[in-house]
Amino acid sequence: MSYEFFISLRYLRAKRKQAFISANTLISMAGIFLGVAALIIVLSVMNGFEIELRNKILGINSHIVLMEYSGGMKDYERVMEELKSVDGVVATTPFIYGQAMLKNEGRATGVVLRGISTETSADVINLGKMKEGDIDYLSGRGNDTGLPGVVIGKELAQNLGLLLFDTVEILLPMGIPTPMGVVPKIKKFSVVAIFDSGSYEYDSSLAFVSLEDGKKFLNMKDEVTGIEIKVNDILGADRIAKAIEEKLGYPYWARSWMKMNKNLFSALKLERRVMFIILSLIVLVAAFNIITTLIMTVMEKARDIAILKAMGATARGIMKIFMIEGIVIGAIGTALGCITGITVALNLEWISRSVEDLFSFKILPEGIYYLNEIPSQINYGDVVAIVLVAMLISFLAAIYPSWRASRLDPAEALRYK
Repeated sequence: MSYEFFISLRYLRAKRKQAFISANTLISMAGIFLGVAALIIVLSVMNGFEIELRNKILGINSHIVLMEYSGGMKDYERVMEELKSVDGVVATTPFIYGQAMLKNEGRATGVVLRGISTETSADVINLGKMKEGDIDYLSGRGNDTGLPGVVIGKELAQNLGLLLFDTVEILLPMGIPTPMGVVPKIKKFSVVAIFDSGSYEYDSSLAFVSLEDGKKFLNMKDEVTGIEIKVNDILGADRIAKAIEEKLGYPYWARSWMKMNKNLFSALKLERRVMFIILSLIVLVAAFNIITTLIMTVMEKARDIAILKAMGATARGIMKIFMIEGIVIGAIGTALGCITGITVALNLEWISRSVEDLFSFKILPEGIYYLNEIPSQINYGDVVAIVLVAMLISFLAAIYPSWRASRLDPAEALRYK
């Protein structure tokens, strides 16, 4: 062990008359500990929310949507065959998209009407859990009402007062021409299933019908709106979408889930960066405590420094003593904060359940947030960045007091002792 390191460790263990300096050292460590732990926990929760949100979006929606610039897609079956040869494409399904209104006993609301293939849609999208009924009823099986089937979300069913196998009217605002003018097209459907996607927006605004019923109702004949595509790498969806466009050429265009939800995920990333900066201020405040502690230690140890210099210690060696002391304070606080932050983040769901049981309240009411527990996902890249930032701040905080110590004149220090 070098003498600089040995003396640094001795200075960290203050004597009784230097208890105030020792308390400042503990406060400095505690500040860095809290800052690092808070950063890891908060960023893990934000990562968890982002992943949870992404899973909900990619449940109802596909990874890539393929459409034509001209509008409807006629030869979609041929296109689906061609897509099988694109590297990364796992499954495809045709879909129909339109705006409509649902009406039941004087209640009406606007919805997005989507026609899906009962044979291939399950390979690409997931509507979540079915509270009642089955999506297979859209094909006619299990539906004895004699009406075409429709699948709606639980919030939409609640708003319109609909139950399983109730009859609902769907109105097409575009209407159809008649001798009396253009009138809305109205058709009766039977509610064959009610889904719970876990997202209020989807549960209150989406209605699904079979592809064939959608074609008839929207007068699309043999056309579909486009093709939904599932890929093997969701983070590589942009790259696969470009490969699809290059293979098919004009008039086809593909858009990935990242581009369709770009604003939302950009806002989440911005929030995460802002939280990182704000919580880093805790570590910065702790760094000022390190500066104060080291300056007070330098003042207290002025005689020791003078004796060390008289014995042959260089200015660099003296500076190294106090640099090591500051870095050790930062390292201990960072290590404790890192261990605590990772432990809490990994067990956050259990901790939240324990708090709810202890105080008898819900941290995240499911009816409001659509989440049962606080999601948490540790990104170890973030942890490494936090550790590096904390250690860098500790290093910078130790520079000035160490420099002051190295510049101390031995004769002046001993004169007044």
